[in-house]
Amino acid sequence: MFAILSAAVAPGFALLAFIYLKDRFDSEPFSKVFRTFILGALLVFPIMFIQYAFEQEGVAQTPILKSFLLSGTLEEFFKWFIFLYAIYKHTEFEGRYDGIVYGVSISLGFATVENLLYLLANGISLAFLRALFPVSCHALLGVMMGYYMGRAKVGAVKNQYKVLTVALIIPAILHGFYDVVLEVQSSNVIYLLIPFMIMLWFMALHKIKTTNQRRENVIPMEKRKWKA
Repeated sequence: MFAILSAAVAPGFALLAFIYLKDRFDSEPFSKVFRTFILGALLVFPIMFIQYAFEQEGVAQTPILKSFLLSGTLEEFFKWFIFLYAIYKHTEFEGRYDGIVYGVSISLGFATVENLLYLLANGISLAFLRALFPVSCHALLGVMMGYYMGRAKVGAVKNQYKVLTVALIIPAILHGFYDVVLEVQSSNVIYLLIPFMIMLWFMALHKIKTTNQRRENVIPMEKRKWKA
């Protein structure tokens, strides 16, 4: 039991620490980051209930609908909703990179509980592959969401709501593509997932680098109270 718990939790905390420690400017209070991790973890249960209800009713059970609607859109919408209403207007959210930290935190909270439940049901033998693919995928999607949330909050954008919408749509589409590959269950699934994950890592690391290299991506001290 301890081995399964460790194998389920370790990847999420490792990835969160990696993203958190990348912050070159004012790091977010870890207590706040951990609270968002817990909020993400709690999302698993209502989402599982909704997905179970759809499955029992036989609604949206084709590979495309199941992947893009019940997995991609549903899961990313709940993460986006929590981010928008629990984090976005908080005074501690003061820089673009903060968006990435919080986006990853919410996503990894969700991924960690999902991973734990999966390993409890299927055993520890799949722990490495779970860490390499689904847990990492959730983290990278959190980078995407957080990047656009940070742009909406800090960047000089003409249409804030449009950027906030993009923060939902891009992770939902990428998540749906990941899941539809698994739903098809082709014998060559691994050959599709590996290049997809490499692409996702490249995109996420590029956004981390560009977001974290300029101090103008942080709200000036004299404006933080107004922006919050």
